[in-house]
Amino acid sequence: MVRRSSRRAHRPRPVLPFWAALVVSAVGGAVLDLAYPDVGWWPLAFVGVAAGIVPLIGRGLWAGLAVGAVFAGTFYFLHIQWITRYLGVLPLIGLAGIETVLSAVGGLGIVLAYRWLPCVAPGRWGRLIALPALVAGLWTARELWMGTWPYTGFPWARIGMSQSESPLAHVASWTGVSGLGFLMVFAVAAAVEVVRSQSRRDVRTLLPAALTVLVLFLLPAFPTQDAGTWRVGAVQGNGPAGYFDERAPFGVLDAQLEATEPLLDEDMDVLVWPEGGIDGDPLNNPSVARVLDRLANRIDAPLIVNAATQRGDDVFNSSMLWQPGDALAGGEENPVAIHDKSHPVPMGEYVPDRWFFEMIAPDLISLIQREYTPGTNPPFFDVDGVGVGLAICFDVIYDDVIWSGAQDGAEIYVFQTNNADFRGTDENLQQLAFARMRAIETGRSVVNLSTVGTSQVIAPDGTEIDGLPEAEAGAMLTDVPLRTGATPAVTLGAGIQAVLGWGSLAALVAIGVVATVRRRREAKMPAPEGTGINEV
Repeated sequence: MVRRSSRRAHRPRPVLPFWAALVVSAVGGAVLDLAYPDVGWWPLAFVGVAAGIVPLIGRGLWAGLAVGAVFAGTFYFLHIQWITRYLGVLPLIGLAGIETVLSAVGGLGIVLAYRWLPCVAPGRWGRLIALPALVAGLWTARELWMGTWPYTGFPWARIGMSQSESPLAHVASWTGVSGLGFLMVFAVAAAVEVVRSQSRRDVRTLLPAALTVLVLFLLPAFPTQDAGTWRVGAVQGNGPAGYFDERAPFGVLDAQLEATEPLLDEDMDVLVWPEGGIDGDPLNNPSVARVLDRLANRIDAPLIVNAATQRGDDVFNSSMLWQPGDALAGGEENPVAIHDKSHPVPMGEYVPDRWFFEMIAPDLISLIQREYTPGTNPPFFDVDGVGVGLAICFDVIYDDVIWSGAQDGAEIYVFQTNNADFRGTDENLQQLAFARMRAIETGRSVVNLSTVGTSQVIAPDGTEIDGLPEAEAGAMLTDVPLRTGATPAVTLGAGIQAVLGWGSLAALVAIGVVATVRRRREAKMPAPEGTGINEV
């Protein structure tokens, strides 16, 4: 007999043959997409996670890369196909292709976890607790990496975000979205180990997975404190706000003004317009500024509006606080506060490395004329003593923006967005689901307002208080609950992510070192006499 390679001897046997692993991965990516809106069958997230894990067990690195790419590719090409609404398939190929590569590379850590950890902790509880925890941590680390790089990343499809309408969503108020995702993956990975275990009939092997599932379903939302209500007017103008919409000058502004008319004689504490609700720069166009002055004075309430603004050579996507004349003090001028979008969208609001991408797709890149500058001012307004947290469009998916507003004292959130370029697609409902998760995570109400819909007022527990359908002009006047008190997700979220992300990577490296040392020692040990291992 020929002595087997120590490296191959320590690799776990694949659960699935390679061809079956590819099939399961392809189906699993499609199943995972169904867990998100607009289908929103949230239990399928667990099936999708299992399909993303099981085919990696026992794989080599190249095979693991292929399997992971099939899973991620199937998922992303289905999940974000809304990007083709006006621009065709090339942007989909670019974005989904990048996410597929990053996800597949990030999945190699999971491949190594299944190879190395059983060498270091081969016992039952190492397999049932340590291994699932490491796999879940590496899944979370991959999400965090893809959510920050390249450029500002694309944290659109974190597994925790699939649970916005499930009984599990309240866990996010304790752990944040990343912590919720970690627990979901842990439960699945622990269940997988129960099935793989030689002692699966021992009921104790079910405890790690079962207890995690109980926590996911039974943990209530972290309580925040009632701080009264705020009467909010919110207007969805359904104007020509898309890139390719035919429009007259100030057509979007006119649509917003027309849809606001039913609220002009109502008492309210604030009036909110969506992202891009003003197709003119009120900082540099006096006529637009006068329109806002007249509106604020007419309703005798502050406005929270949004427009593209220019200061010096820089262009910003800006939310502005506009006060009525009698609220201005000591020569103060409107706008009294500005927040600029923190994370402009690469290839949408600016083009990083434009010279390079113009060589690849000059016609598409030429459509993006403006180069928005990232904002540095906080996503927070003090509106007559009420703290308002802000997020402009895709900033809703970035944890730092949301947590910053809460830490500055937000009692309510206003999310302004423009979905006009994605009419009739899943994008609008996926983004709305993120807004719902942010309400639960922070324990705050959210006014999520779109130019073209769907717009909603969301309670701190994630339920809908008021809403406007897609593609219809309309206005809401809603008594919105205010809340104070910080959830653990807000105060500890960054630390939880650091522990789960960097901690899992550090643990993988340490386990890999120990496993390598052990394998080398075993390779040097002589075989017992009479075994024939060293005989040819």
